[in-house]
Amino acid sequence: LSFGAFSVRFGVFAAFSARPLESRALKGLGARCSGSSSALGSILGIPAEKPACALGQHPPPVATSKEEQKWLLRDRPDQPQNPKVLRIAIIGAPNAGKSTLSNQLLGRKVFPVSKKVHTTRCKAQGVVTFEDTQLVILDTPGLTSPLKAKRHKLEEAMLTDPWDSMKHADLVLVLVDVSDHWTRNCLSQEVLKCLSEFPHVPSVLVLNKVDLLKKKYILLELVTELTEGIVNGKKLEVRSPFKHNLSSSAKTVLKNTQASPPENRAHESPCLQETVKTQEGSGLDSSGDTRASERGVVTEAQGPKPHECRDLKNRKGWPRFQEIFMLAALTGEEVHTLKRYLLMQAKPGPWEFHSGVLTSQSPQEICDNIIREKILEYLPLEVPYGVTQVTELWEEGPSGELLIVQNLVVPRKSHMMMLIGKRGTVISRIAQEAGQDLMNAFLCDVRLKLKVEVKS
Repeated sequence: LSFGAFSVRFGVFAAFSARPLESRALKGLGARCSGSSSALGSILGIPAEKPACALGQHPPPVATSKEEQKWLLRDRPDQPQNPKVLRIAIIGAPNAGKSTLSNQLLGRKVFPVSKKVHTTRCKAQGVVTFEDTQLVILDTPGLTSPLKAKRHKLEEAMLTDPWDSMKHADLVLVLVDVSDHWTRNCLSQEVLKCLSEFPHVPSVLVLNKVDLLKKKYILLELVTELTEGIVNGKKLEVRSPFKHNLSSSAKTVLKNTQASPPENRAHESPCLQETVKTQEGSGLDSSGDTRASERGVVTEAQGPKPHECRDLKNRKGWPRFQEIFMLAALTGEEVHTLKRYLLMQAKPGPWEFHSGVLTSQSPQEICDNIIREKILEYLPLEVPYGVTQVTELWEEGPSGELLIVQNLVVPRKSHMMMLIGKRGTVISRIAQEAGQDLMNAFLCDVRLKLKVEVKS
């Protein structure tokens, strides 16, 4: 059975997704992400600054042929005069939003994203090139235990890839889904094991999905728990007079007991810069009406303590985070602040990839992953995990369009009927949405045809 042939002219597609990553421009990279641009700015009610120039540029498309992509990966990188590079590992529990954040940082969707866990099955690299700086993003599967891997019949790579990425990382982003009230109050044992195994790798805490959190004051409580009260070597202490009314709408205010000189603030975390600003007596908004009087976070110098090496089973957070960022990866809110910080952390060194490379994946891998993402979205329970994808045709058409025919093999007839849907509605929708994503990745016309059959 054949369903879901899909094609859209490039002119229509360009209006749909060919846009720069940032809708707002950013000030020069030399400026530290502080004040109203900091992670806590939105919580404190500080209006966001409107930067002057766009950060980044249109990312390059992915090559449509495997040979061209291999040539780009083998080709000697085009080195600028003073190249800088930063390798970033993104780790976290399954479904925390790692691939969504990676796509936002890249400016083009090349990693699969789904509400179901274990969408990412193996590590892949994404490349952000901006001026003389290159960021290499290591998108990894969610950290899971061997017991869960055996239960869900996961590949061995899903256990080893996050650890391998940490070995080559210059910095690690630890992603936490703050909308999940079951897991947000502590880091998973797998994440803590990974961090404790590589304590020399600088780590940054990223609180994701903050747009789904109605009670924003919870974010400060989560920061205290997930950092064990220590950020960037400084001790945090949250105190509030609203002990009997935690749902109070009072504004959150920060306070710092040891204000550092202005010339030293460029090395502090965004959160701590807010505390310094408040301690000096400046208002939290432009009119200066709000003062540090309702709730505060007190910071003081704090070095590594012996308790950092205690049993991980009794630990909920990690006291060595250097920075904290709060964002919504799905909508792109505050992702530019994180991206600017990452570009600033890059160290002098040769580029690893040509500036025309966006990802280390082959075009076929991207296609398979995007189609599998749609199958995960539209099929229930364990059904998507039994689908086998076989690419029957991959070639350039007479007008330069990319022709793709893929066969979806399922183990049961009932699965085939679910995948096809009534009058072919499900398979047609999968083909349409996957085709749009593929055009976004390749920046060319795509004619995608999906076929479904039962495994013989």
